[in-house]
Amino acid sequence: QVQLVESGGGSVQAGGSLRLSCAASGFRYSGKCMGWFRQAPGKEREGVAAIDTGGGRTYYADSVKGRFTISQGNAKNTVNLQMNSLKPEDTAMYYCAAEMDCSTVGWKLGANYWGQGTQVTVSS
Repeated sequence: QVQLVESGGGSVQAGGSLRLSCAASGFRYSGKCMGWFRQAPGKEREGVAAIDTGGGRTYYADSVKGRFTISQGNAKNTVNLQMNSLKPEDTAMYYCAAEMDCSTVGWKLGANYWGQGTQVTVSS
């Protein structure tokens, strides 16, 4: 019943933009964060951004702050990630995540639910 579906990945040139979207269903949203993680081959999984689905507070990794913007979509069960000024270092598989801790350190640790991932490739 729990399902997270990502879309919007693709290949862009450095400096370009992409907008990722995630549609989620089958679980409770209020009081928890939803967000995005990414992982490149041979690298650790990294929390990218999160948003409190109850209060709207946002969290960002230092590596993307000022370039990426997370927001809720048309409904509480949707979340978007606007990625601007993309760099080759942003190349990774991006995963939508749900039921993340809504705290300064906790949001980066993981999530209870995961999407299947969408590939983002940024070329030089």
